[in-house]
Amino acid sequence: MKTIAKKKIRTTDGTFEFSLSVKEAPAIILINGGSGPIEGWYKVFHELAQENTIMAYNRLGVGGSSKPTSPQHGTAIVTSLKQLLDDIGLPPPYLLVGHSLGGLYANLFARKFPHQVSGVVLLEASHPQDLKINDTQPVSIRILNRALSIIDILFPSRQWNEVHYVEQTAAQIEQAGPFPDKPLLVVSGTKKPPFMPEQAFEIRMNNQLDFVQLSKKSKQIRATRSGHFPQLTEPDLVIQAIQECIHMK
Repeated sequence: MKTIAKKKIRTTDGTFEFSLSVKEAPAIILINGGSGPIEGWYKVFHELAQENTIMAYNRLGVGGSSKPTSPQHGTAIVTSLKQLLDDIGLPPPYLLVGHSLGGLYANLFARKFPHQVSGVVLLEASHPQDLKINDTQPVSIRILNRALSIIDILFPSRQWNEVHYVEQTAAQIEQAGPFPDKPLLVVSGTKKPPFMPEQAFEIRMNNQLDFVQLSKKSKQIRATRSGHFPQLTEPDLVIQAIQECIHMK
């Protein structure tokens, strides 16, 4: 397995750990899922880096990045990402690739900075309406989730964890400007997670299809051999989706 070389930079929001390879524009920005590290991209990073400018980074509280000292809702995270890109001198246009919870931030970034975005790949991305899925979970799971949230409050840095601000992030997306009419690839895993109720999976798959309505230049790709992590189980498909998005007009 190839390792991903990492660097650190101090910004106004804290120290961020990142990996960067500079080649041709647009710059591919890999946005991790919730608490996901840079290493989650190792199966796609190196191949894409052969011909493309590409960056992956750890958000505050992950890996070697600083622990957060304020709420990590979407606006805070997108603002921090924009500051990081500016501080390392990586100019637009950016092709955003958001996995899972990172899809919310890619969605919000594209709305806030539409002229700096060349395209978006939503990779098994969270949809603002996915919040309704929690209502379909067994009572035991909902109780456990609430208990974990309470425990997090007892730890100074964990109380600011992004998972506590998903609802606020979803509201910020709704209040932001429209999604730009830029190339959009939606990569959706079709394998149901073992413990997800059928009703919840159906809601999620419908929400994945709804993403296609965001742009006239959109397309859904179904990752038939994948669940929630196509970048690990079908990396070639993910690489192809990113390359297709780069060349879409």
